[in-house]
Amino acid sequence: MIYLSNLLNQKVWDSFGHVVGHVEDILVSHTDQAMPPIDAILLKKSKSDLRLIKGELIATLWPTIALSVDQRELSNYEPHGHELHLKQRVLDQQIVDTEGKRLVRVNDVVIARKNQQFLVTGVDVGMRGLLRRLGLDTAAKFLAKTFNFKLTSQIIAWEDVASIEHDDPLRLKVSQERLVQMEPVDIAAILDDLDHHTSKALLQGFDDEILADTLEQSSFEVQQAVLSAMDPERAADVLEVMDPDEAADLLAELDDERSEQLLSLMEDEDEIEIRQLLAYPENSAGGIMTTEFAWVPAEFNVEQALTHLRTSEEAKEDEFMYYLYILDNDQKLEGVVSLRDLVTAPLEKPLHDWTDDDIVHVEPLTHQNETAYLVAKYDLMAIPVIDPENQKMLGIVTVDDALDTVLPTAWKKRIPRFAGK
Repeated sequence: MIYLSNLLNQKVWDSFGHVVGHVEDILVSHTDQAMPPIDAILLKKSKSDLRLIKGELIATLWPTIALSVDQRELSNYEPHGHELHLKQRVLDQQIVDTEGKRLVRVNDVVIARKNQQFLVTGVDVGMRGLLRRLGLDTAAKFLAKTFNFKLTSQIIAWEDVASIEHDDPLRLKVSQERLVQMEPVDIAAILDDLDHHTSKALLQGFDDEILADTLEQSSFEVQQAVLSAMDPERAADVLEVMDPDEAADLLAELDDERSEQLLSLMEDEDEIEIRQLLAYPENSAGGIMTTEFAWVPAEFNVEQALTHLRTSEEAKEDEFMYYLYILDNDQKLEGVVSLRDLVTAPLEKPLHDWTDDDIVHVEPLTHQNETAYLVAKYDLMAIPVIDPENQKMLGIVTVDDALDTVLPTAWKKRIPRFAGK
């Protein structure tokens, strides 16, 4: 492998052995490719004498940098405006490793030869890359051999690199396309480590659904920064896609004027739903419940229930769907069945067989601590919330939301976040 750090400031020779300059930087374009080719070398003869030489004229890069033509035949490279300067814009920059799902700093750039082309194949983010940059690679190898330990590089393939620079629209688009392949929780963890300006820029290219999923996993500081930078209409659209309880929690933290503005721009049904959630105390079951849950009419049998779940748009919105709730015509809860029991039951079996007059539930004003206690006591993945006045089912509190404030941070991190949560 050839490393950028080994090339910088090195002499460049023409085909007749004349020194034509020293390497100041190397330029590539087509950074959306898995291995972008080198377009040009920036040569420096003096502080004021800089010129770009076409990459196609490179004969060798290591251990000697030699060109295939005489210096009198050198043709300058005319930049197109989208070239990436490896030294100036990649070395020491933070990037996202989309495979390792982490934010790292580039210590070196890896270059390889394929046929007659030199290509950028990856970046080195390990200690060895840093030692190489400092000119300590040889000493480090000696120490490694002396004390019998292995000195390895940490190479990330270029196709797994997502730049977080927000002042280059072309490369930012490539980075966004790579980031959206990651899980929202992984994207959110990276965003929480970035400054808000960079986070906002990276998220602007996401579609509403991916953006909503990512914001649900992000800190409030990131949520607020992103929403405040958005056009109000789009911010309202994103809130509509979020789980109602997550959207309500976010709006509750915004100033009243901004919150009212976004609520007024939402679809009527979503606005009403979220306003209802906002009316409950934040530490109550109503304040942490979600109104999206899967239910079927009480008169259904197993086959009808399964068909309903496959075809109902309302059921498809429930991304948790661990339980199926059985409701009567007045939306009163008559029974609960797990999906496991449902899919293993005979198709003709009536759902009434699961009806239980003593279903564990909470009321909307039940304190969150009491809700968490019941979830833990009965080993539930979710608990229904029932209106005490008319006995209608209002929503569910999932286990992660129930335990969110009653467990130490270290333990909360061990609780899996469910799909869409």
